[in-house]
Amino acid sequence: MVMPYTAIQFAVLHKLKTFVSGSSKTADHINLSPYLSYISGALAGCAATLGSYPFDLLRTILASQGEPKIYPNMRSATFDILRTRGFRGLYAGLSPTLVEIIPYAGLQFGTYDTFKRWCMAWNNLRSSSISSTTGDSLSSFQLFICGLAAGTCAKLVCHPLDVVKKRFQIEGLQRHPKYGARVEQRAYRNLFDALHRILKSEGWHGLYKGIVPSTIKAAPAGAVTFVAYEFTSDWLESIFTST
Repeated sequence: MVMPYTAIQFAVLHKLKTFVSGSSKTADHINLSPYLSYISGALAGCAATLGSYPFDLLRTILASQGEPKIYPNMRSATFDILRTRGFRGLYAGLSPTLVEIIPYAGLQFGTYDTFKRWCMAWNNLRSSSISSTTGDSLSSFQLFICGLAAGTCAKLVCHPLDVVKKRFQIEGLQRHPKYGARVEQRAYRNLFDALHRILKSEGWHGLYKGIVPSTIKAAPAGAVTFVAYEFTSDWLESIFTST
């Protein structure tokens, strides 16, 4: 799931920023306004979600089934979903996922670019005091911190929507009760109905279940992804511009 999602996301993001800025160089994209950074990130997240969603659904189902397993592997889960729910079953919960990914990806990429600009300004301030010319370049550690902060902000804001998305994804899964209450088929009419029912039965705590492990997982993973993307992008640009 991560491989196609990340590939599509960064490819679309780069295309959008290139179109808006008029330059394919990553260094020129930092000068975009924060609003364009948010919009580009949101659109890139939507494209990546549409392209990789069945894998996200299968991952959630396989991780949620517990023991004894309902599906021994991804193949059996895929065929059972196609048999019982048809092709549309592979996109169960897509609408709340898109509602979640728009603010999540927008916040993640928008705040990442904002934190990068702040770090560059701070570096410029330091370099001017010591007569250095390295203010515009960020270290891998600074990029990691920017990515970590951006991922944490996005996850804290959007986690309730992620909870609702996963409830839709595991509808009808006949897992053992010790792994949590079963979500009956078509338990919720829509996103707003799910939010209302969770708030009514579980309170605000229900919308933030799993926030700590989810943030611990998502924020560092996003930070590493940003650092890898920045260095890989710079490396590829140096290759193609030198030939």
